[in-house]
Amino acid sequence: MGKNRTSVSILAAAALALALVSCSPDKPAPDGAASSLAKGLSQLDVSASAFTAGSPDQVNTELAELTAEMGPLRPAVTVAGIDEDSEDDGAATARLAYAWDVNSDSQPDWTYESTAQLRRGEDNQWLVEWAPSVVFSPLADGDRLVRTTASGSRADVLDRNGVPLMSARPVLRIGINKPDLPEEQLASSAAAMAGLTGLDPAAYTAQVQAAGPEAFVEAIVQREEAEGPATAAAVEAIPGGLVLPTQRILAPTRGFARALLGTVGEATAELIEESEGRLSAGDQTGLSGLQKQYDSQLQGSPGVTVTIEDAAGTSDTVFSIDPQSGAALQTTLDPKLQLLAEDILEQEPSASAIVAIQPSTGEILTVANGPGSEGQQTALLGQYPPGSTFKTATALAMLRTGSTPGSTVECPSELNVDGRKFSNVPGYPVEATGSIPLRTAFANSCNTAFLNARDTVPQQRLAEAAGDLGIGVDASIGTDAFLGSVPAGAEGTAHAASLIGQGEVLVSPLAMAVAGASISKGERISPTLIRLPAPGTAAGAAASPTPSASETKTPSPGNLTMEEAAALREMMRAVVTEGGVQMLQDVPGEPVLAKTGTAEFGSQTPPETHAWVLAIQGDLAVAVFVEQGERGSTSGGPLMKAFLEGARG
Repeated sequence: MGKNRTSVSILAAAALALALVSCSPDKPAPDGAASSLAKGLSQLDVSASAFTAGSPDQVNTELAELTAEMGPLRPAVTVAGIDEDSEDDGAATARLAYAWDVNSDSQPDWTYESTAQLRRGEDNQWLVEWAPSVVFSPLADGDRLVRTTASGSRADVLDRNGVPLMSARPVLRIGINKPDLPEEQLASSAAAMAGLTGLDPAAYTAQVQAAGPEAFVEAIVQREEAEGPATAAAVEAIPGGLVLPTQRILAPTRGFARALLGTVGEATAELIEESEGRLSAGDQTGLSGLQKQYDSQLQGSPGVTVTIEDAAGTSDTVFSIDPQSGAALQTTLDPKLQLLAEDILEQEPSASAIVAIQPSTGEILTVANGPGSEGQQTALLGQYPPGSTFKTATALAMLRTGSTPGSTVECPSELNVDGRKFSNVPGYPVEATGSIPLRTAFANSCNTAFLNARDTVPQQRLAEAAGDLGIGVDASIGTDAFLGSVPAGAEGTAHAASLIGQGEVLVSPLAMAVAGASISKGERISPTLIRLPAPGTAAGAAASPTPSASETKTPSPGNLTMEEAAALREMMRAVVTEGGVQMLQDVPGEPVLAKTGTAEFGSQTPPETHAWVLAIQGDLAVAVFVEQGERGSTSGGPLMKAFLEGARG
C-alpha cells in the first residue's frame, strides 16, 4: 500500500524520518512536480512539466483537442494530496482537485478529483505519465469534453406599472431555404427575395450562394402583425421562399424608446469573447441600450451540459445545470406619454427630444428622441447650451441677493460687456425694456437685465444655484446620463454668457427637466429611471450591477427652499400669461408654468439656434428641445402644447 501524504498518522515521527530520507537533496519529493502540473492544467499549458512519454508540446496539443469544446473556460486545479508508494520511492500518485465555472457566474459549478501517476526519472526528476484521464478520470484516448448551453427564458423590460415594454413577440423569419431549390434557380429566387424585402439583390444573392446546401438564408425578420409587401403569400410565390414563425424580444413599435431600451439579437463574435463563456454562438443577447447593460439580469443563467464525446460521436452526459430564467427590469417609463412624445417629434428633421419627469417622485416618464437624432440618445446624453431656460438658475441666484419677482431691474436693448455686445432676441417687445419688474424681464427673457446681475451674482453663486436645481449634479438614474455642467469660475464675457445660458454652460434635455421638477416640488429632486430589485429578493440576486446602476447614493437635497421655488414658479407663470408662450394658456387643466430658451451655436452669420421650452403643469415637468430651431417659443412652444394637451387626454 502507498502512504497518503494528506492523512494524519499517529506515527508522525516515523513518517517524518522517512520523509527526510526519501526527500534528500539527491531525491526530491514529488510535490513540486505535482504543483507544476496542477498550475499548468489550470492554464491548459503544461509546458513546465516533464513526461514519461512525449514532449510538453505534444501533450499541450492533445490537451487543447480534448478541451476545445469547453470554449474559453479554464479549470482551477489544485493538488488535493500525494500518495507515495511505500515499496517504490520512484512512484507516486498525485490527486488533483478540479473546479470548473461552467456557467460563467464566477462560482465553480463542476468539481471532481482525478489522478496523475508520477515516476522518478534517471536524473531524479519526477515525470508525469500523461493520459486523458489526468483531466477527467473517465476520459480515454480520442475522447473530448463538450460544453453546450441552453438559454433560460429572457425576462421582460417593464413600464412603471409592471406591464411589459419589451417582451417576446411573434415574428416571421423570411428568407430562402436552399434545400427546396435546384442550383440553377438560386440566383433568380435570391434576387426576387431581395426585391421583396428591400435588400441589395447582388449582396443577398452572394450570401445565398455562399451558404451551405442545407441552409436557410434569412432575408428579414418581420413582426407577425406587420403589413407590407413581404406577406406570406408573396414569399411563398418565390421558389424556395420560406416563412418561419418564431419569437423575438421587441418593444411595442420599432422606434419605441429604441435608443434607451436597445435591441436583442444573436450574439456577435465580439460579445461572445467578452462574455468569458456566458454566451455561445446562436444565443440571443442584448446588443444595445438597457438590454445590453442589464443583459446578465435579463438573460439569467444559461443551462449547461458537459458531455464526453468519443471518436465515433457517441456522447455521455457527465454534468448538467438547468437554465435559470432572468429577472425583469422595471423602468419608470409611462408608455402612453412615451408614444405621445415620439409621435409629436416624428416630423422634426433635426435632433430633438422630450423628457418628462414626475416631480413628486423624481421618476422619469418619457425619454423620447426624434428621428433627426438618428438613433443617438439626445434626451439623456445630449450636451447643449440651454439659452434662456437657464435663467431659472440665474433668477434663483438673484433671489438670493435680495431680489424678488417684483424688484426693479434695468433692461436696455443692448449691453456692452468688456467690448462684447449683448442684445435681446429679434422682436423683443419694446414695452418690456427700461426699468421693469424682474418678473417681466423673466417672462419676456430680457438678456440684458440678467447680464446686469453680473456684479451681484458671481460665477460661483450661479453654479451653486444651478446645482440646487439639479443641473450639474451627478445622479444615478440607472443608465448613463449627462446632468449638465456649469463652470464654478468665469470672468468677464464668459461669466456674462453663463448668466444667459451660453458660454461654457451645457445641459441635456434631462437636466432641464430635472430643474423644472425641482422648481415644481420645492426641493432638488434626484431623478430615477430604473427601479432596482430589492436586496435579498430573487430578482435582486439575479441582477447584475453596473457602475451607473449600482451606485445608489442619492445626492444631498441641496439648498432650494419652498419660498425660492414659489418665486420661480410665479415668474414661470408670467412666461405663459404675458411672455413668449401665451399659447400654453389654452392647455386644459392646472395652470401651466414655463420658460423658453434660444441658444446660439456654430459659426454662421447669423448663428444657428437651439430651441428650448421648459414647462410645469401639476405633477409633471417637461423639457422640449430642438437642435436646429428658431426661437424656443416658435419651434418648441407648439411641441410643448401638443404634449401637455395629449397628456391630459
